[in-house]
Amino acid sequence: MAGILFLISAPSGSGKSTLVNQLRSLVKNLEFSVSWTTRPPRGSEQEAREYHFITREHFQQMIDAGEFLEYADVFGNYYGTARNSLTSAFSKGKDLLLDIDVQGAAQVRAKMPDAVNIFLMPPSPEILATRLRNRSRAEGSVQEEVIARRLARARQEIENYREYGYILVNDVLDRAVEEMAAIVAAERIARSGGPASPQDRELLAIAERCRQQNSEARIQPVLQAFGVTKPGTNEK
Repeated sequence: MAGILFLISAPSGSGKSTLVNQLRSLVKNLEFSVSWTTRPPRGSEQEAREYHFITREHFQQMIDAGEFLEYADVFGNYYGTARNSLTSAFSKGKDLLLDIDVQGAAQVRAKMPDAVNIFLMPPSPEILATRLRNRSRAEGSVQEEVIARRLARARQEIENYREYGYILVNDVLDRAVEEMAAIVAAERIARSGGPASPQDRELLAIAERCRQQNSEARIQPVLQAFGVTKPGTNEK
């Protein structure tokens, strides 16, 4: 079953890129949309692998031409998804995965309400800070004010978790990859309309545990660690 759009969002440093790369090696007929950005490459990043790196002027030209499905300004740099990535994947009978921030995901949901929404949480602010510092150190510079700014933004992004149908916590990478692959399989099974095999039912069960309404116990410690208040309560 093709033509499914998967959106995955996560705070910077949550391990999303590693998870997505492993997922792509395991799941067939799943294309990945390489986003466009005005920020410079980091470390070993390569053009058209992690991002399409372009100037702000070029990005503005693409905006004016209506070439983006969504775009957002994040920390002073533009990030966007080109419309043709979606049409290209679907025309080949494949599903498409978008690695997208919460601003962009909201834009896409408004246009494509059938999209499958997945939010990846880091286990704690401390672990996220360590990952951010390690990444910065690998790139040659650790700036604590940048780390602090990204942690503050992570909290803001986590506050939007209820906008997502599935929630993953990236405390153990192999488990997160297994859960992500199960979500893709479950959505394909559900939309195919055919009978589920025993193996299918196992994947459906894994995916069902990741649904937002079934994830409260698992994500509650993360919410508390980041100081995120649950909607409609004074509880943190």
